[in-house]
Amino acid sequence: MQDWEISLLKRLAGKGRSSVGAKMTKRWCLKFKTSIVSMVYTQSEILQKEVYLFERIDSANRENMKHLKAICFLRPTKENVDYLIQELRRPKYSTYFIYFSNVISKSNVKSLAEADEQEVVAEVQEFYGDYIAVNPHVFSLNISVCCQQVITKEYELFDFRRTEVPPLLLLLDRSDDAITPLLNQWTYQAMVHELLGINNNRIDLSRVPGISKDLREVVLSAENDEFYANNMYLNFAEIGSNIKNLMEDFQRRKPKEQQKLESIADMKAFVENYPQFKKMSGTVSKHVTVVGELSRLVSEKNLLEASEVEQELACQNDHSSALQNIRRLLQNPKVSELDATRLVMLYALHYERHSSNSLPGLMTELRNRGVSEKHRKLVSAVVEYGGKRVRGSDLFNSKDAVAITKQFLKGLKGVENVYTQHQPLLHETLDQLIKGKLKDNQYPYLGPSTLRDRPQDIIVFMIGGATYEEALTVYNLNRTTPGVRIVLGGTTIHNTKSFLEEVSASGFRGRGADSSQGPARAASRRLN
Repeated sequence: MQDWEISLLKRLAGKGRSSVGAKMTKRWCLKFKTSIVSMVYTQSEILQKEVYLFERIDSANRENMKHLKAICFLRPTKENVDYLIQELRRPKYSTYFIYFSNVISKSNVKSLAEADEQEVVAEVQEFYGDYIAVNPHVFSLNISVCCQQVITKEYELFDFRRTEVPPLLLLLDRSDDAITPLLNQWTYQAMVHELLGINNNRIDLSRVPGISKDLREVVLSAENDEFYANNMYLNFAEIGSNIKNLMEDFQRRKPKEQQKLESIADMKAFVENYPQFKKMSGTVSKHVTVVGELSRLVSEKNLLEASEVEQELACQNDHSSALQNIRRLLQNPKVSELDATRLVMLYALHYERHSSNSLPGLMTELRNRGVSEKHRKLVSAVVEYGGKRVRGSDLFNSKDAVAITKQFLKGLKGVENVYTQHQPLLHETLDQLIKGKLKDNQYPYLGPSTLRDRPQDIIVFMIGGATYEEALTVYNLNRTTPGVRIVLGGTTIHNTKSFLEEVSASGFRGRGADSSQGPARAASRRLN
């Protein structure tokens, strides 16, 4: 250990670490960490810990407040270290407790020690939290490209507790299953992300017609929203029915406030007409707004019919029927440009080598209906990214084909169609892993093989991004497989739009949009 490190440790030891819990006003200095904290704590919960003021460390013109202590939670980037060095040279607070969310180099610690001439630093720690906690069993790095691994350089950090059966880290490549992120979704959380987008638990509703000012942005968090926690994995029809039941229960307690509730529109009118209900149950009124917008988009974009064909492409092997249905939908003006393109993408992935492949004709139909060249090029780009020559598994094995069926849940008009027959490849992979049947040649391992032992703790990390449909798969496996705990992570959480951005960012830009040739052969992106 160097002299400067010993000096710093002595100084820190003399400051008294227990003082961080003392009852006094504190301030968080956040840079890049705002989203991480906000995903697990509400502001009111943080206030209960006596943290009353919040600032980003890059904020200009912050006041000197020598009576305050500062808790700094930062990603150890060069930019943040430079900000912190400037802060320590001219400290605005009495004491600094510094927590880095990832590994920080010794040279950076040395630079901080040299900058701390006034000896205001009480503590420096690496607090590994450089990820977004999406659900209790799902996390995301919120990045669209892979970061450099540090396992070899910092091997001692990965010396985990010993268990009878060691934890298992399963690394998967998004290109092995390009179907899942292309499908419309019909369970609540996944559907909201597909149609509205979820960004760190926040939903932007500012473009919703007639939206009130207080609902332009809403938060959907299972930690702080009981209705959402109980309904996030249910299908769309069940969500509507559950909201309806809550409103009818309110009406039973308020006999004078009876109103017919047969549709989402009826529910929205009820919320607007009875401010008392909105005040008593702001959470429900929020979900009425969200479900109402989902219902509007489903109708506007003809998603019931489009999703049925998507499921047919994903789960059946009837080429003639699929081709006929795609052509019919391409002639429907209600089908959006994105939905038209994704149908052709699904066809291209499924029937890439079919003897009667009609992709050139479908590409011509896309051009004739006015689909942009950018979207048309993405068809071949997706096949380059996740086509048959790239993926290691057969997504369309005929012996596993499942005939799609319509499921109607009665009781609420306007939200009665649910298509959830598709299961992502991850379901089969985890099922085989739990049974010890994964093939070593498809899933090579590092170190002693543990694939034949029944694992207890499984961490799945999807390079290229995971999806909420896969999160649902993990949730269901955790419920139905006693003794096994699975956590799913990914470089990001995809919907169709972000997945196509990932494909483009990965360098797959497609051949000429109107080329009559089949997709070009792609270089394998599998991890070996």
